[in-house]
Parts: sequence; C-alpha cells; structure tokens
Amino acid sequence: MAAPRDHPVKEASVERETVYTIGHSNYSSDAFIALLKEAGVDAIADVRSTPFSRYNPQFNREVLASVLKEAGVAYVWLGDHLGARPSDASLRRPDGGVDFRRLAASPAFRHGIERVRDGARRYELAMMCAERDPLNCHRTFLIARQLADEDVAVRHVLGDGRIIDHRDLESRIVSEAFPEGRDLFTTGKGTLLNDAYDRWDKGS
Repeated sequence: MAAPRDHPVKEASVERETVYTIGHSNYSSDAFIALLKEAGVDAIADVRSTPFSRYNPQFNREVLASVLKEAGVAYVWLGDHLGARPSDASLRRPDGGVDFRRLAASPAFRHGIERVRDGARRYELAMMCAERDPLNCHRTFLIARQLADEDVAVRHVLGDGRIIDHRDLESRIVSEAFPEGRDLFTTGKGTLLNDAYDRWDKGS
C-alpha cells in the first residue's frame, strides 16, 4: 500500500500487526469519518468487489477517496484481490456460491493479504466493506479469519463506536452457527470453530 505524498505513516514495527474492519452501511460521510477518527484509523483498504453503492453514493470509490483524503485518511481499493465476488468460475461451488477455502488459497487473495499486512505495519488500517454487522460480511468469514490464523490482531469497529476483538466475535460465530449447542469434549474447540466457519461459508 503506497503512502500518499505528505501523508504521515507510522514507523515500521516488528510487533504484531493490528487490522481493523468496518462497514460503511448507510452512514453519512461525516459519521463514517467520525467512526474512523474515534478508532484511530488513518487508512482504508476497500475490500468491496464493486466499489460503488447505488443507495449510498457517498461511498462510491472516487467520492470516498476524495473525502478520506480531505480527512487525512489514506485509501486503496483491494476488491480485485480480497472481494467476495471473484470472476474466476473455479472459485465457486456447484450451487453458485463462492468457495471461501478455494478463494483463500488463490494467488490473488494471498497477494491481497500481504498488502493488508504491509499496510498495517505503517498505518492504523481498516478493511472496509458495505455491511454494518461484521457477521454479515466476508471481511469476517474470509479475510479476518485468514489474518487471525496468521496471528494478526483483528478488531471490528461497530456502528456505535465500540471495537470488538475478532476472537470474541468468534464465540458469537459458534453460538449462532450451532444454536442447539455442540459437545466440546467430543468436538474440540478448534474443530468446533472450523465447523462453525464452514457452516457460515456454505450459507454465503
């Protein structure tokens, strides 16, 4: 992620990277900027496959980039690498849904992950998609899952300004995937979480 001229960046660090996520929902530009500022975010990685919104034109790519620049927030579009609607038909299941496992293993996705991690070393970076609730978005089930598996700290910025850790969100992923409950003694926590992710994936 290239730094815009005259935009301050944090010094590169060997410490664990932190990546935020946020959904633009139907916020006004001012409300969205306020959420970013409150969370300390100074760079956006747009992970929408199509960086436009019919109902919220303030989040169309060119408009958003301009507004963010005025607010001192860097912007890059990574939807061609990290979006949930790949053009490659081999990344889809027989029912037409996206196969997140295949997508996560693709070279393009891997390149996108590396760009996010590189950006997180120099910025307080947030991945942005459209959905307000992180549980309704591929930024959680595809990208954040991969980053967390690589020991990147992922934090989700909510509409009320609260920030929740991805590991805490995973508890909700399990409970909502298996409302009937599952036996941890026979399943194991790691397997249970993977099963929960798979159940959400198949619903995408």
